[in-house]
Amino acid sequence: MVALTSIRTSEGKLEIVDQLLLPHTTEFIEIKTVEDAFDAIKAMKIRGAPAIASLAALAVADHLSRGLGSSPFPDWLGGVPALKEHVDGVLSYLYTARPTAVNLGAATRRLTKTLQAAIDAGKDPREIAQALVAEAKEIDAEDVGRNKQMAKHGGEWLVERVKSGGGSGAQLNVMTVCNTGSLATSGYGTALGLITYLHETGQLQRAFYTQSTPYHQGSRLTAYELKSLKIPSTMLCDSMVGSLFQHHDIHGIAVGADRIARNGDTANKIGTYNAAVLAARHGIPFIVVAPVSTVDLDVADGAGIPIEQRPPIEACLVRGALHPPTLDADGKKQQATVMVTPEGLEGIYNPSFDVTPASLITAIVTEKGVAVKKDGEDVFDLTPVV
Repeated sequence: MVALTSIRTSEGKLEIVDQLLLPHTTEFIEIKTVEDAFDAIKAMKIRGAPAIASLAALAVADHLSRGLGSSPFPDWLGGVPALKEHVDGVLSYLYTARPTAVNLGAATRRLTKTLQAAIDAGKDPREIAQALVAEAKEIDAEDVGRNKQMAKHGGEWLVERVKSGGGSGAQLNVMTVCNTGSLATSGYGTALGLITYLHETGQLQRAFYTQSTPYHQGSRLTAYELKSLKIPSTMLCDSMVGSLFQHHDIHGIAVGADRIARNGDTANKIGTYNAAVLAARHGIPFIVVAPVSTVDLDVADGAGIPIEQRPPIEACLVRGALHPPTLDADGKKQQATVMVTPEGLEGIYNPSFDVTPASLITAIVTEKGVAVKKDGEDVFDLTPVV
C-alpha cells in the first residue's frame, strides 16, 4: 500500500503538498518563511489539526535553523531578551492562522514552555534556539506513532463493541467524515487510521465517506487516500447519510476532531453533528479519534469552543479538473474554479466546524486508550485518556 504525505523535509528544505490541487495534481510547495506557513494554514493548502501543528512547529524549527546558520547572526539572536521577544511573536502569529484547531495552540504552548525552561536554565541564545529546534522536530515526529496507537485502540474497541451486540466483529462497514488520514496528519491518520487498521487486520468490509462540502475534503482527499491504500470504499453526498443508515448495515462512525472540550463535546468538520444525530437515531456507535493534544481541558464544554467562519465565497465555488480531461503543456490535468450559485448572494452561512455534544458520542479515543461515558451520564470523564 502506498502511503501519502502532507509534509516532507529533506536537505534543509521544508515542503507541503498543496491540498487545494489534489487529487488531480500533486504539487509540493516550499515553505521558506513563517509567513509562508501562516498562509498555507490560513488558505487551507494544508489542513487537519495534527498536520497544521506539525507544519507550524517545523516552520519555527526551519526559521531558527536559518538564523543559527547565518553569518552574522540576526539581531534576534543577539541576546536572550531579544530572542524571547522574537520567538513569542512568531508563535503568537502562527497561532492566529486557524483558531479552532487546538493542536496548533498545544504546539505553540509547548514551544513557549521549552523557551522558558531553556531561559531558566541559564542557556545562551544559541543553545535556546537549538533546544527549540529539537522540540519542534519532536512535535512532528511523535505524530505517526501516536496515530497508530489510537487507530489500534479504536479499531479493537469497535470490534469488541460489535461482538458484544451479537455480531462477528468481522466484515465491518465504517463511515467517516472529512479527511483524517496521512494528508491531515504526519502519517497514518486518526479516524481514517482506525479504518486503515481494520483493513490491515482483515476486519473491514468497506469504508464509507461523505463528500464534506464545501471544500470536498472527503471526495478529494479521503477518496484519494483510500484509493491509494486500495481500501474498498464508497463516497456519498453529505445529505445521503440518513439514507445510507436506513439501507446499509453500518457498524460504526469514526471521525476526527479539531478540539475536544473537557466534558467530551467535540468540534470537527461541519457536517459531523448531522452524522452524529443520525447515528444516534439508528443506534450506530459514534467514535471520535484524536490525539491527547486535541483535548482542551481549559474549555468546559462546546459553548467555549471558537468556531471559525470561512469566507462566504468559498461556499459558492467548486474547484476540480476539467471533464473530459484536458492536459496543459506540461501534461498535467487542467483545473478550474467555477461558481455554482448566483452572483451577489447576500446571505451565506459558512462555518468551518460544528460541535457534536458529548451525549451523541459513544467513545473518545486517544493514543492513551478509549473513554466511554458512565451509565446514565451524558458527559465524559476524559482523565484516563489524557
